[in-house]
Amino acid sequence: MKPKKVPGVPEHYKGAHFDTESDRVFDDPMLAAQQFQYLKERFFNINHWQEYCGKMSAEFKLCDKHGFYVDRIPRMGDFFRIDIPGPGNPETKGYDWVEIVAMDDHCFGDELERHLISCRPSKPPGSRGDNIAHFYSPEASSTFIISRGPNYIKVGIYGRNEVANFSRTGIIGKIRNTFITIGGFLNATKFQWKGLAEGFLDF
Repeated sequence: MKPKKVPGVPEHYKGAHFDTESDRVFDDPMLAAQQFQYLKERFFNINHWQEYCGKMSAEFKLCDKHGFYVDRIPRMGDFFRIDIPGPGNPETKGYDWVEIVAMDDHCFGDELERHLISCRPSKPPGSRGDNIAHFYSPEASSTFIISRGPNYIKVGIYGRNEVANFSRTGIIGKIRNTFITIGGFLNATKFQWKGLAEGFLDF
């Protein structure tokens, strides 16, 4: 199945991809608007994402450009520090890192409100090296979108260009990323994103 064409989501040109979407429909537009406020609170509270997708999922922490933990709404240039279940990244104290490379609130079609956060695998904030601290290559992207229409609210999570990181990592990282790929974790992440999308809407 080809990836969906979604405004703001990077083009897909290699590797794996996924499209995960969940929505809720309401009879009352006012209720849809009210519920979207709850959804926004959850969406921008990165440090609590694990609570919405289950304790057996990855743990997310929002960090600033220096790598310090912050408890606020995310900004461009911030990072997600990710602690995945299973073998951690030995070169970065067990963590994987992604950088926020895009944020916007542009609406399309019948959308009345929309918020987007797009991330790419990165080196740890403040690192002087070139190694990417993630099991995916830096071309990969994960894009998170919440939107509200006249009578619905929706969550979309989209992965593009998902190729295992075998080049910009150390020898131990190559072994670990191979293990994760062969071990089926890449498929498990799709179930995690589905759990997060549905958890966001589980009021």
